[in-house]
Amino acid sequence: MKIDVLTLFPEMFDGVFNASILGKAKEKGIVDLHAIDFRPYANNKHNTVDDYPYGGGGGMVLKPEPIFAAVEDLMKDTAVKPRVILMCPQGETFTQKKAEELSKSDHLVFICGHYEGYDERIREHLVTDELSIGDYVLTGGELPAMTVIDSVVRLLPGVLGNESSAVTDSFSTGLLEYPHYTRPPAFRGWEVPEVLLSGHHARIEAWRREQSLLRTLRRRPDLLESVDLSPKEREWIKKQLETE
Repeated sequence: MKIDVLTLFPEMFDGVFNASILGKAKEKGIVDLHAIDFRPYANNKHNTVDDYPYGGGGGMVLKPEPIFAAVEDLMKDTAVKPRVILMCPQGETFTQKKAEELSKSDHLVFICGHYEGYDERIREHLVTDELSIGDYVLTGGELPAMTVIDSVVRLLPGVLGNESSAVTDSFSTGLLEYPHYTRPPAFRGWEVPEVLLSGHHARIEAWRREQSLLRTLRRRPDLLESVDLSPKEREWIKKQLETE
C-alpha cells in the first residue's frame, strides 16, 4: 500500500512513520509512507496556501489550487485513482469497519488542513472520503491522520507478528475484546481465571466469547444492536440484565 499525507508540517510524521509497527511495516516494504508539504504547490511567489473567506468571518481558508495540484501530481504516475481522504470535524466518524475498508486500497492520500477550513470545491470535486476521529476540534488534521493510518496499516497482511491479533481486537467482531492475562498466574493475591490455565481450547473460547459479551453489555451496550447473536446468547444477555 502507498500512503501519502499532504500537510504543512511534514516533520510531525517523522517519528510516527519510522517507529514501532509503522516503522517495521515500512522497512518490510509492506507500506510506502510519505508526508508531503503542499506549500510548494501554491501558484504564487510567496507560496501562500490560505486566504480570507468570501463573505467575511474569522480565520483563514485553505485555497483549492495547491491542494488540487498536489493530489494531481501524486496521481500522474499511477493507473489506479487513490482514495483521497479529507480529515475534518464534519466528516464521517472513523470506525474499525472503515479501517478494514480502507486497508483494501492500494493508495491512500490524506489531506491535513489548518486554519478555519477548506475551500468547499476541495470537498465537492477532489476528495472521496471525509473522516473525523471524534466530535471535537483540533488545530490540524495531522494527529487524526496519524490515528487513521496506524489503524489501517496494522490490518495489512504481514504487519503484525500474530495475524489473529487484528481479528480479535475490540470492534473487529462487533464486540469489545475479552480480558487478557499473562504471567505470573498469581499477583498480589489476584488469580488468573482457572479456565485460561486449563489448556481446554473449547472452554477458553467459550469463556472469551462470554467475557466479550459481558464487557460490551456493561460498557458499550449500543454495540450489541448490530452484532449477530445466537438465541442462547440473547437469552444469556437477558438474564444478565435482570440480575444487574
